[in-house]
Amino acid sequence: MPPPTPPLVTPSLLLTLIFAIALAASVLTKLWLASRQMRHVAAHRDAVPALFADRISLAAHHKAADYTIAKTRFGLLVLAIGTATLLGWTLLGGLDLLNASLLDALGGGMWQQLALIAAFALISGLIDLPASYYQTFVLEQRFGFNKMTPGLWLADLLKGTAMGALVGLPILAVILWLMGSAGQWWWLWAWAFWVGFNLLLMVIYPAFIAPLFNKFQPLEDESLKARVQALMQRCGFAAKGLFVMDGSRRSAHANAYFTGFGASKRVVFFDTLLQKLNGGEVEAVLAHELGHFKHKHIIKRMLGLFGLTLLGFALLGWLSQQGWFYTGLGVTPNLNIPGLPGSSPNDALALLLFMLVIPVFSSFVSPLLAQSSRKHEFEADAYAVQQTRAADLQSALLKLYEDNASTLTPDPVYVRYYYSHPPAVERIRHMQQLAHD
Repeated sequence: MPPPTPPLVTPSLLLTLIFAIALAASVLTKLWLASRQMRHVAAHRDAVPALFADRISLAAHHKAADYTIAKTRFGLLVLAIGTATLLGWTLLGGLDLLNASLLDALGGGMWQQLALIAAFALISGLIDLPASYYQTFVLEQRFGFNKMTPGLWLADLLKGTAMGALVGLPILAVILWLMGSAGQWWWLWAWAFWVGFNLLLMVIYPAFIAPLFNKFQPLEDESLKARVQALMQRCGFAAKGLFVMDGSRRSAHANAYFTGFGASKRVVFFDTLLQKLNGGEVEAVLAHELGHFKHKHIIKRMLGLFGLTLLGFALLGWLSQQGWFYTGLGVTPNLNIPGLPGSSPNDALALLLFMLVIPVFSSFVSPLLAQSSRKHEFEADAYAVQQTRAADLQSALLKLYEDNASTLTPDPVYVRYYYSHPPAVERIRHMQQLAHD
């Protein structure tokens, strides 16, 4: 009897084909969307939309169009570099080579796994470094947004790297230990640990981590403080304090946000925001942020993230046990036989491969997440209009759009795919409709 004919398409080859097709589809979709955005913005560059003609100058509209096109074009370069890097790590054997080199140098075990992840992160960071430098000191500088010095940029980079190592490596060590010691349900324990850490981070970030990068001073404007406190009292919201952050050290962009969790919640205003908006406009922006809390958007997003992460850990738990998951993505799995000297676990390899490929497939879900986010923004706008003057919120939004050089004429398809916030035209018309209802 002749030996059985091997299948023409093995699970490993099938994964390679699926990954290649998904990557190509993702890249082509992003290229198509970017080209639409640049053409649409350029075609509307020479005319301010009628809704804003009396409040936005043509010069500001030109700047927003040019900034949007420049960012989108730069994004295409980043996309090309990222795609080449991803292929280099996976199908072209980069991760396999790095893993084999570290196995030869360190043998198996926890230290080799942590070294693999650390080396991968370091190499990836170095690859991304030129683009980060260009974005800050060329692109943002050209349009007048960058306020950073090379020294401050380097200090942020070093502090971020040190913080990532001090916090990230112990967390990874725990997850890798669970993967190797907690049995087939390790992914559930790892997910519970990850959720607990993120909740803890929300508590300690405002007081211990954020001050490493920025200075936070109590809000000193008594008139604005009284106005903000009255708004928060009306809305039934309590915070630990009102703070001003020195955002102008790094950028001319303006913002305001809530940070913290539970009793540690803080209201933070960028100093650039307070410089550009009057008291009524600041109050309206804060009312919008309070609307997110009133509608429980923060909790909904957090629960959604935790749910998606649970699915991700469960999927990783299954994939990490499949040999074709490694070979189909260009990696030779380690010999992993319990009790056999010289064998080494595949856990760090599984983590890295999963983190590399999951964005390729999740990119097709981003329009759904963006749609949900835009719905939340409309709801927060509606709440703000109930608590403050609609004219103040509209004025604040237009000032922020102008000062941040955000285009008023984005491509509608691009908006539906990417935008987490509705474009200005839709937000203003929504507020006007609320005023007439």
